[in-house]
Amino acid sequence: MKNKLKVFRAMHDLTQEDLAEKLGVTRQTINAIEKQRYNPSLELAFKLADFFGVTIEELFIHSRASGEPESP
Repeated sequence: MKNKLKVFRAMHDLTQEDLAEKLGVTRQTINAIEKQRYNPSLELAFKLADFFGVTIEELFIHSRASGEPESP
């Protein structure tokens, strides 16, 4: 799942380590999310969105699989 975590982190002048410390995760977790190698749990996604004061939809971009019908 694509995300804007790196953008929001930079806007708040935080290193990966700073953000990880504030959220109680490792720097490697933040790095993996930013590089789209790891999708966070729903709980962590909410923590990230709350921390930056945005919605999950603003932080994470759901890319629909091709051929999947759109919702009405």
